[in-house]
Amino acid sequence: MKNKAFAGLAALGCLLFASTAFADQPFDWQKGLQPAATSIMEEIRWFEQYTLWFIVPITLFVLLLLIVVVVKFRESKNPVPSKTSHNTAIEVVWTLGPVVILLFLAVPSFQLLTKQLAPTEEPELTIKATGFQWYWGYEYQVGDNPLSFDSLLLHDNDRAAAGKEDKSVYPRLLAVDNEVVVPVGKHVRLLVTAGDVIHAFAMPSFGVKIDAVPGRMNETWFKAEREGLFYGQCSELCGKDHAFMPIAIRVVSQEKFDTWLAATATNVGEANKALMASVDVADKSVDVAQNAAQKYLGSQIHGRHIRCPRRSSRSPRT
Repeated sequence: MKNKAFAGLAALGCLLFASTAFADQPFDWQKGLQPAATSIMEEIRWFEQYTLWFIVPITLFVLLLLIVVVVKFRESKNPVPSKTSHNTAIEVVWTLGPVVILLFLAVPSFQLLTKQLAPTEEPELTIKATGFQWYWGYEYQVGDNPLSFDSLLLHDNDRAAAGKEDKSVYPRLLAVDNEVVVPVGKHVRLLVTAGDVIHAFAMPSFGVKIDAVPGRMNETWFKAEREGLFYGQCSELCGKDHAFMPIAIRVVSQEKFDTWLAATATNVGEANKALMASVDVADKSVDVAQNAAQKYLGSQIHGRHIRCPRRSSRSPRT
């Protein structure tokens, strides 16, 4: 009996706490922002909801005023128009009201902007991203021999060779041949520039969007708080193939990152395949744990193992 109880607890723990790598990407009929993977994006999502508390009432109030004006001051109701030239009280209200509202919006907005542009931590990894027509080049500033590679859109006829045939994880027009790989929970400094025309590096789940300008180095940062595969795109119109310039960042554990980084010294493509294989193995183990937990809990619910204690109908002794 104890063994069954321990097995059930272990399965339940795997179900609740196992983390699997998944792909963050836009989906059909999406109405909100992508799930946050960084603290900055969490604050952006909060600020979005915060501003709606101002936008929605103001919009409804203005709409109500328009309806009142149309109904109350129509020509048939007022054949002789009002000759009122001004109203001091109303003018004071519509001047001070917007000022107060803008202050309530400006303070958290500037606080968020400061966090985005002035990080408080020292970077633990620096990556340079260079935009070209129409792909991205990356350079890791690590050790004496920096790692550099290009990242291009993955075409359908190359999926099998790359081992990326699952379009739910590697979606069309977003999957690339070589993803950027970073460790989870590490402060990453991102230097962004361009080699030809203006591009823009955008990663929605990270709350990152910054222009890539030729001859200029822009800087931003992110700190991914969960593992997974995250997708973004160039967000500046840069020519005929602008829509075919995706960005993919794979966030892994520090151990997997160190193994991948060491393997890239020989071959970046093979290092990526080895990393994908290790991630797939972890995903399968999580799936097995989840299935075991669900099966065990189902047997407990539908079987006779769980009994609810009966409440005594006798009154307590006095």
